[in-house]
Amino acid sequence: MVSRYPKEYINYLVSYNNLTSNNTVADIGSGTGILTEQLLEKGLKVIAVEPNDDMRSIAEKRLKNHPKFVSIKGIAENTGLRSKSVDLITVAQAFHWFDKVKFKNECIRILKPNLNVALVWNSRDSSSQMILENAEICKNLCPSFNDFSGGIEETPEEFEQFFRDGKYEYHTFQNDLEYNLDDFLGRNLSASYAPKSTDSNYKEFVKALTELFMKYSKDNKIILPNITRSYIGKV
Repeated sequence: MVSRYPKEYINYLVSYNNLTSNNTVADIGSGTGILTEQLLEKGLKVIAVEPNDDMRSIAEKRLKNHPKFVSIKGIAENTGLRSKSVDLITVAQAFHWFDKVKFKNECIRILKPNLNVALVWNSRDSSSQMILENAEICKNLCPSFNDFSGGIEETPEEFEQFFRDGKYEYHTFQNDLEYNLDDFLGRNLSASYAPKSTDSNYKEFVKALTELFMKYSKDNKIILPNITRSYIGKV
């Protein structure tokens, strides 16, 4: 379950890059189109580039009525887009899968001169006690659990190597998520590391999560502290 990005981030993205309805954004590794949709809602033309057929199909079914939506089967390192054809490149939750050097070269090729690449992630706020307890449950009951990021965390050096002259603008935006019990359990159970219903630790996992929900919920809702991390710069 991937959350939308906060309005403050979308407004910042549009303002920082001076985007208007005449501009074209390439959303690379667009998945099911979460960010794509929010950019379309701003009146932008968005070319969604995604290699996974299942995810791309979900986006196409949901967004087919947007007149400025274009869907392409392509990879980050070889998008198939025309040279110097886009005004901004966005990458939401996908940068860690790319060959950074080849992707950088592709960005330089398809971007109009001197324009930006925007990288963004939604991630749990690791300073929250509730998130820490959620992680502890996963550590104890999910053998393949390796932090909520999957153990994938970009280093400052990788951003410095990717962006031109090592310069980029970093911002965070609060993007807390509200769930009822079913949605909270669903978010945890849909993770790749979560036990399946046939596994011996499944019931214990659900029980521990339910107890965590009861501990921190109010009016049958729980707030998951969540942060949107934004990196924007030239390449």
